[in-house]
Amino acid sequence: MLKRILCLLAFSTGITFGQSKPSVYADAFTLLDEWFKAQTEFDNLPGISVGVVKDQQLIWSHGYGKADIAKNIPAQPNTIYSICSISKLFTSVAIMQLRDAGKLRLDDEVSALLPWFNIKQLPDSGPITVRMLLTHSSGLPRESDFPYWSDSNFPSKEQVIAKLGDQKAIYPTSTYLQYSNLGMSLLGYIVEQVSGVSYEQYINDNILKPLRLADTRTYFPQELWHGRMATGYSDASRKGERRMLDKFDTKGITPAAGYTSTVEDLARFASWQFRLLEKGGTEILKASTLREMHNVQYMDQNWRTSWGLGFTVAQVEGKTFVSHGGFCPGYQTLLQINPKDKLAFIVMINAIGTDPNKYFEAMRSIVAKATDDKIDEKKENDLEQYCGLYGFKPWGGEMIVSTWGDKLALLYMPNDNPKNMVLASRVKDDTFRRVRDDGALGEEITFERNKAGKIIKIWRSSNYRLKLK
Repeated sequence: MLKRILCLLAFSTGITFGQSKPSVYADAFTLLDEWFKAQTEFDNLPGISVGVVKDQQLIWSHGYGKADIAKNIPAQPNTIYSICSISKLFTSVAIMQLRDAGKLRLDDEVSALLPWFNIKQLPDSGPITVRMLLTHSSGLPRESDFPYWSDSNFPSKEQVIAKLGDQKAIYPTSTYLQYSNLGMSLLGYIVEQVSGVSYEQYINDNILKPLRLADTRTYFPQELWHGRMATGYSDASRKGERRMLDKFDTKGITPAAGYTSTVEDLARFASWQFRLLEKGGTEILKASTLREMHNVQYMDQNWRTSWGLGFTVAQVEGKTFVSHGGFCPGYQTLLQINPKDKLAFIVMINAIGTDPNKYFEAMRSIVAKATDDKIDEKKENDLEQYCGLYGFKPWGGEMIVSTWGDKLALLYMPNDNPKNMVLASRVKDDTFRRVRDDGALGEEITFERNKAGKIIKIWRSSNYRLKLK
């Protein structure tokens, strides 16, 4: 059964951010829940927290596995994770706020805002602007010249500035998309320079507090580590073992990679965007400014990689998503937002060596299929008796059986995407037939009962699986 979703606080606007869920997604979330329970173990993840947002509601959220293995602390929707490069979205919002306030322009040269900016540029390069830093088209190197991703010893702002004159650009401006943590860190320094307050104070006063993002911080909360703050783990060794990684402080790289947050707070961040785009006006940003950030501002020469202002912009099965991912020692995260359909998907993992996009695609595709199939309009009340986990002896392997409207969904595990289900339509009593892609009915799938009338087996193609639970 779908777990009860934790009720969230109301926004100051009076819009409730709560637990009610459209019935069209009930079977989808039941199936997703079973898939995540199994796939978390098949993928050897310590823990993962996920969520689906529809407009102003976090309609489904859950944690699987452990936030801390040694202390046996379960992962939850309110578990805090390092979000690493998702931090860039908050820095980008701050820059656009200052632009809206008339304190800077996107085409201002960085050297005009930061007089000490002295990186060596190529002879045929144009000036580096704020816009280029936001779109990763400045030609700057990816990192400040310190090995912080290797030794977790991040430089201070002063160290970044001192080293800058020894670095040089990789490309002329507006030549290639070159993702740059250095460039985004510089944008954080611009926030400080233009606003006259520290980066952390500006972000807290102008973004986090107004949006009530109480569990989003510009730093790693060390006092919460091994508790509400998930413990990070390495990628798996050849023996499948993961080791615990130490906490870290991103210092001068904070505007690019220093934040921590939760599924619930990132859901609020997404809902704010849906609300602003629908209602217009100004809330944190002008609605027109947010649309500008979501629109493609730079396209790489490969014609596949495109960026807005801070956001990456891409199409998935004809739907436009604006997004950002995060990758830090021990953590991988992803926020994917579909502004048109007012849908957002959040993935937070306390380990590296996996792909958050896999879990996003699982949620996205199953929600899309539930919408397309309109499964809330077709429901039989007694199908739950067939649901459960079935095992295949002697070969091993599992199969999840769940409801899908007036049909059953059969999902063989492990499986990279629950959309890869087999649908079965009941023809009589305990007999079903597979539903082909074209809607025609295929082979029979039957369920066997014991003398007490309890389902004990599922038969398909003259072979059976035992019901495990």
